Amino acid sequence: MLRDLTDSAALMARVADGDTASFDQLVARLHAPMLRLALRICGDRRDAEDALQAALTRLWTHAEIYEAALGSVEGWFHRILVNQCLDRRRRLRPVVPLDEAFDIAASDPSPFDQADANARARRINAAMARLNSRQRAAIALFHGEGASMAEIATQLETSPKAVEGLLARARKELSELLASERTDTK
Repeated sequence: MLRDLTDSAALMARVADGDTASFDQLVARLHAPMLRLALRICGDRRDAEDALQAALTRLWTHAEIYEAALGSVEGWFHRILVNQCLDRRRRLRPVVPLDEAFDIAASDPSPFDQADANARARRINAAMARLNSRQRAAIALFHGEGASMAEIATQLETSPKAVEGLLARARKELSELLASERTDTK
């Protein structure tokens, strides 16, 4: 995710001392990959941006509790962000219809292929939105971020074995949701 983990730890040490320039550098490194993760978990850009902002505020105000010996800055921040996203998912209001939230990017595929891809993405996003927040986070971390079972277990404060079960249940539920939608539309 980042170029030099020891460099991030050095930046973090300066952030703990109140160095705003180091904070700005750390934010520049963390922002894009962490926003992608927040979008996958929250499913809504506004909620994802709010969660990221809250996590960055927490990084600034709690920088002194970071311990380099316990893990990377990125891993520590990852956990803060996932917790912020999960908290937001728990307090969610009804999901905005995906038709209103989905941006169609101009691209080379034919209009038919683009429409098909958009419809598939809407079905998957709608099914993902129906998962519970922990299942959604596990799927986003595993398939979206490529995180290992151990990393996901750390983020979700559980065991790798529990993550395997969580992922299996999430995949099964997604499959059932998508299958039931296919039979509903016929």
